[in-house]
Amino acid sequence: MCGRYASSRGPEDLAGIFEIEKWDPEEALEPDFNVAPTKEVYAVLDRPLKDAEDPTPVRQLRRLKWGLIPSWSKTPEGGARMINARAETVHEKPSYRRAFTSRRCIIPADGYYEWVTGTAERDLEVEGKKKRPRKQPYFVLPADGSVFAMAGLYEFWRDKTLPDDHPRAWWVTCTVITTEAETAPLAVAPKEGPGSLADIHPRMPLMLTPDRWDAWLDPARTDVEELRTLLAPPPEGLMRAYPVSTAVSNVRNNGPELLNELDGPEEATLF
Repeated sequence: MCGRYASSRGPEDLAGIFEIEKWDPEEALEPDFNVAPTKEVYAVLDRPLKDAEDPTPVRQLRRLKWGLIPSWSKTPEGGARMINARAETVHEKPSYRRAFTSRRCIIPADGYYEWVTGTAERDLEVEGKKKRPRKQPYFVLPADGSVFAMAGLYEFWRDKTLPDDHPRAWWVTCTVITTEAETAPLAVAPKEGPGSLADIHPRMPLMLTPDRWDAWLDPARTDVEELRTLLAPPPEGLMRAYPVSTAVSNVRNNGPELLNELDGPEEATLF
């Protein structure tokens, strides 16, 4: 899964990385080293500009709320539970399938956090029988320090209790697509502990390599089977992981020190 990540790059950096044509300086977000569900996050998307006569999609950097609310939902209350969509079923689930064919985005991150626990407990979590207790957190990021481009979807939701001109009448929300975690060895593994992403957690955010960015963001691509080919996991051996302070487990903690690499785990694990 992806339930927490770090995002410290500013809009100027992201504009250069993703060749963004439109972003509003007034919508700039502060660096966030502990991004949690329901927060506002950056998303890259291709879409015609609002009220523009030209329907040509423009690459934009937008602020979206993390936790997707389907357009047909009567209330926004379920958004906090819809922070992730599974790559294997995203094309068929009612909450995601319309967005999958026409409202895809990239959610840029420095990397994501995940907590290590025992194999038996992880298996129970996958089966939905037990919520995994959080133990030692690890930070997972591209080994070369590049942006972690997470595949995402976005959706528009209209709050019908508010008038059209109300600033909160429309919500734009997003979700992160996840896939099975890699079992291959990490490019850079910690001195002690997990040797692969699957040793940390059975799921991982789907990272899109640059060669897939344009195709993923292109709203003209609507064929489901063609789009599903873009959900293939990235090449193995691109990632590193290292233990970080358990301070990240508290969402109130936020700062670059959360990314500091520890010499070893603070919490005992089964490795």
